[in-house]
Amino acid sequence: MSQQQEEMSFWDHLEALRWTLFRCVIVLVVFAITGFIFMSHIFDAVILAPTRSDFILYRVLCELTTTIPLLPDFCDESYLVKIFNVKLVSPFFISMSTAFWLALLITFPYLVFEIWKFISPALYDYEKKNVRWAFFFGTIMFFIGCAVSYFFVFPMTLRFLATFNISDAIENQSSLESYIDMFIMMIFIMGIVFEMPLISWLLSKMGLLTRSFFNTYRRHAIAGLLIASAFITPSSDPFTLGCVFFPLYGLYELSAFFVKKAPKEEDDTGTEVVRYED
Repeated sequence: MSQQQEEMSFWDHLEALRWTLFRCVIVLVVFAITGFIFMSHIFDAVILAPTRSDFILYRVLCELTTTIPLLPDFCDESYLVKIFNVKLVSPFFISMSTAFWLALLITFPYLVFEIWKFISPALYDYEKKNVRWAFFFGTIMFFIGCAVSYFFVFPMTLRFLATFNISDAIENQSSLESYIDMFIMMIFIMGIVFEMPLISWLLSKMGLLTRSFFNTYRRHAIAGLLIASAFITPSSDPFTLGCVFFPLYGLYELSAFFVKKAPKEEDDTGTEVVRYED
């Protein structure tokens, strides 16, 4: 801990926190206003892209379908999810809220950096090294999760729900509010889910989690992840289910890799006993 940090009073810390929050708010507001100005282009090129048949995932899967006949058909060029709006004020307020969430997503690394700047003076050198890598790794994993959701999980879920029909007399459409809520929710949920290795590492550092936990509950995790994958993409084909399941299971194994093994124990006679991992 630095000498300067030791000499800082409570009010000095409060002042530093105030300026940290002020810079974070200013950056968020600037990016939110910029996103609001270009929101129509963002909607057409990014947010509504999965509703059309020319989305990159559908084109890639269409190419795979022609190569591997057992895969589901993704070459339907007539695929289009129709979005409708009922309330006149909805486009304006949805544009503002979407601009804020996108600004939060884009500025996430900077916000993490500001948090790091605020807490780093209170840490020792070895703690700084660990926390620095934790922040960096957590940021990368968050963006990977968001990308996986946008380029795969959300489009696959949307395509299934949009093409599922209980009657030919009913035409599937989606309200603007429903589509945006689902879009933002799935993007951020997958970003948070991909923080599982970091959370497991932190719990391991605190002595609350060991690798034996993952070994003991691996079968339960596989069953739970299969159910979660089926819920995320409720499709009947195993290809879609597997494409969601295997990344989630990979996160489970990656979390186990970052967690330390159970410590050696001693029995009542003082003899050292090694607890072997499964």
